[in-house]
Parts: sequence; C-alpha cells; structure tokens
Amino acid sequence: MKALIFPGQGSQFEGMGKDLYESSDQAKKIFNNSNNILGFDITDVMFNGSKDDLKKTDITQPAIFIHSYVCYELGKVRRPDAYAGHSLGEFTALVCSGSLSFEDGLGLVLERARAMKSACSESDSTMAAILGLEDDLVKKICKDFDDIDPANFNCNGQVVISGSSETMPTVCDLFKKNGAKAIPLMVGGGFHSKYMEPAKSKLEDAINSMTFAKPNAPIYQNVDSKGNEDINLIKENLISQLTSPVLWTQTINNMISDNINLFIECGPGRVLQGLVKKINRDIKTESII
Repeated sequence: MKALIFPGQGSQFEGMGKDLYESSDQAKKIFNNSNNILGFDITDVMFNGSKDDLKKTDITQPAIFIHSYVCYELGKVRRPDAYAGHSLGEFTALVCSGSLSFEDGLGLVLERARAMKSACSESDSTMAAILGLEDDLVKKICKDFDDIDPANFNCNGQVVISGSSETMPTVCDLFKKNGAKAIPLMVGGGFHSKYMEPAKSKLEDAINSMTFAKPNAPIYQNVDSKGNEDINLIKENLISQLTSPVLWTQTINNMISDNINLFIECGPGRVLQGLVKKINRDIKTESII
C-alpha cells in the first residue's frame, strides 16, 4: 500500500519549478493560473528570487503548495491508499485527494500564510530544533516554561520547539545540559504554538467559507495523527493545526501500522523521505518525479 506525502516550509529552493515550467505545457498552465489566482507573479519569485525572498512566509507557503501540486499532476500517481502533509503540506494533500479544488486550496494557503505572518509581527517568538533526546523528555522540560511549547515531532530524536525569543536561549542551554543539540531556526515566529492564536480565527473563517468534499482516501492529519475522511473533523483539525504540534512521527507510525509500506514524497526536496527513514529504516520511500 502506498501513500503520498507533501512537504511544508523549509523545502523551498532557488529556481524552484523553473525546470518544470520550461519542460511541460501542463506545468506552465498551472503556474500561470496560480499567478492569476493569487493576483501577483509568484512564479517570478520562485524562478528568479533569492533565498531571502523565498523565506518570506507569504511567499514560501504558496510556492511550495504550487510546486507540490505540479509534481502531483505530472507524476500521475492517482488514488493512493492514503495521504499526509507536514503542516502546510496537509493543504496540498487535501487538494490532491479531491477534497478541495486547487483554486480554493491555493486561496486558503495564501490566507493562512498572511495570517501567520501577521501573528508573527504581533509576538516576539521563534523556534529551535532539539536533537538527540526522547520526545517525553523534551515535553517534560518544556512544561517548566509557560512560554515554550513543542511544535514539531519530526522523527525519533528530532523535536522542534516554539517560544518567546527572550526565553529561548535559556531553554536551549538547558537542553544542551541534558545532552541534546539545540539549533536556533531562522523563522518568522513560533509556529504551531499559542503564538499563532491571532491567525487561528482568520483561518477558521476562510476554511468555513470553502466547500470540502470527502477525500478519495484517508488524510492522516497533523493534529491527531489519524487517517480522517469526515469533512467536519478534517476542517476542525486544519484550524487547530496552527496552534497544535505537528505529530509527524506519530503520523508515520500510524500509517505503517495501517499497512502503508511505500511513501512517495510529492514536492520540492526530499526532507520527508529522510524523516520517514529515521522513523523506520525498513520502509520504502520515493520521489514522485
């Protein structure tokens, strides 16, 4: 059984999608349509922008979404047994599963990105990657701080935390004393934590205004790590995702327990394939194109 998995922020790269645009009329049509939907020329930034240009949240998220969707369309892997996406990638999964139209999905991604960017400007928050500790110990240490939360459980021994910029250095030093590596991340703010609360209501209104259909296979969602097909639950989890940790390790383990034995990454980079292999080295992974 196979699953399609879709990346989130961090998988962007300079020139992303340019080769696809130049080699495929189908890809060119999707890229041009994306410019029209967004109301600005995002392909110019994707193809010609700098790393700093591509790091901007309101560019990164739609860029990765578009690139991943183009890969899906060109790859022609239809009707897998399951879907999952890391953070932003969950929206791509919903579109490719038939639950959302491409136009609505891209509109939601732009709304989400702008809401998150606005929330970042309202709080002095950041993130750090904690490497080499068990999940439970990371959670235990975070509980001692009111302004620090686990944000991404990416794989065994890799947890990303969110918190106030003031407290983060102290917390990172504490993790180092417990034998971990603590790496500050160059991000706009504390994603998947209480610091995204201002963005939640904006995204909720946007999600509730969209028409969702039942996906053609279960969507394993970040919030509960379970395969969901109920539209109302999917929408609730999408909204909660902004302020809840990404349970990626748990998601992959649940998919494996449900007999998924091939994970096909669909989008820029191979970050998720690496994480899957760290979770279970015996599982097969591929790129879609």
